[in-house]
Amino acid sequence: MPEILNNFPAISPDQEKLKKSRLKSDNSYAKYSNIDIDKVSASFGIALHMHQPTIPAGSDDLTKAALISNLEYMLGHPDVGDNHNAPVFLNCYQRMSDFIQEFVAKGKNPRVMLDYSGNLLWGLQQIENSKVIEKLKQVTTDSKYYPYLEWLGTMWSHAVVTSTPIPDIKLHIQAWQQHFASIFGWEALSRVKGFSPPEMHLPIHPDACYEYIKALKECGYEWLMVQEHTVEYFDGSGINRPHLPHKLVAKNSLGEVLEITALIKTQGSDTKLIGQMQPFYEAQTRSRQNYCQSSVPEFVLQISDGENGGVMMNEFPPKYKEAFEQIGKEGVVGLNGSEYLALIKQKGIKGENFLEIQPISQHRIWQNFDGFNKGAADKAIAKIKVNDNSFNLDKASWTSDKNWVAGYKDVLGPINELSVSFHQHFDSLTVLPNDPHYQESLLYLLLSQTSCFRYWGQGLWTEYAKEICRRGKEAINKS
Repeated sequence: MPEILNNFPAISPDQEKLKKSRLKSDNSYAKYSNIDIDKVSASFGIALHMHQPTIPAGSDDLTKAALISNLEYMLGHPDVGDNHNAPVFLNCYQRMSDFIQEFVAKGKNPRVMLDYSGNLLWGLQQIENSKVIEKLKQVTTDSKYYPYLEWLGTMWSHAVVTSTPIPDIKLHIQAWQQHFASIFGWEALSRVKGFSPPEMHLPIHPDACYEYIKALKECGYEWLMVQEHTVEYFDGSGINRPHLPHKLVAKNSLGEVLEITALIKTQGSDTKLIGQMQPFYEAQTRSRQNYCQSSVPEFVLQISDGENGGVMMNEFPPKYKEAFEQIGKEGVVGLNGSEYLALIKQKGIKGENFLEIQPISQHRIWQNFDGFNKGAADKAIAKIKVNDNSFNLDKASWTSDKNWVAGYKDVLGPINELSVSFHQHFDSLTVLPNDPHYQESLLYLLLSQTSCFRYWGQGLWTEYAKEICRRGKEAINKS
């Protein structure tokens, strides 16, 4: 499969091939694992999130600027801001391949989960003849390394779900899958079982959450990483067993219910925790627990940016190596998420018996429900806001102080207009995966929803988003 089609990344989904990939669910991580779960006292997992946005740059006139990775722009402008870090970032994107190969050659037992946005994957394809991509392929496509590295799926353009139009959620998920398969192959995609949401965001609105989980399940995902403070038990209480797997229940206004396994990332200063390998040291204080009528080791899970800040650039490599020099296959061990779930399920533990959770604050919504019918969730939320105008549906992410909707009208308006135009034009058509008209329109649609264009509020980044939306409408309107 070509990695680049018509100068665009291969993001237009081939539904038949994606379906075949989803059906290849053979409990592979238990098959590949070299761990006997009965000899494990506690476990931990670390995930590294990597992202660089795609921007129209390289010209003072945005309407004529090429689409390039922000990383490529940084490399070409080292004297601006902190752009001098770009070569270090580039090394961060490939170094886990080196670490894994080094430790496996020494007979050690390393582990890492990787979450790369589609923007970043495309950017790395454009830079230095894809040298970083080739390095990553070494540990992704060789079965020798399957037990040690797990890729996590994500939204292609690092879009935050709540501020993404619902019809576009599945487009992002499938675009990432298609793009990943175009680079690493369909067999590699069949081993991508877990999903890492941008900004660790979980939609609170019942209907939005239901559609999100529906899209994940339809795309073959088996588990979702969630932030501890974004979920609650059904009575509204906080999570008291965060180091055990849970079952996220999504219920909509019509009373329809979907469930997906959730692994919980605990709270904390993310890069410092990963940079110092805190999950390993915390796991040393944990033990096996009685859960679902069985004895299972706890799983301490953390994710952080894999490149941002001095801690991850400089302190993480020696700390990672120091930890895995002493970690073996018994006692406290490193595991990846799908591996942990596969191993405990081999012991007869069933996911349907996991503790049930829901998005934070949903208990208040259910308390105000008058019955299941279209729009029931909106009515319940309106009732809450009569007495509590601070009630908010948009802040369930890395930190509770970041709102991904309020204050971004200048960007969200054009984004929503582009989404409506896209679906009005294409939803009634049968589109082939290599249709350049659809590819270009889809690319601009997904790019417009990159979280970076809202994270920075106003200024140049907002102008990037508006220009991408303009190009998107132009692409859709091509005859």
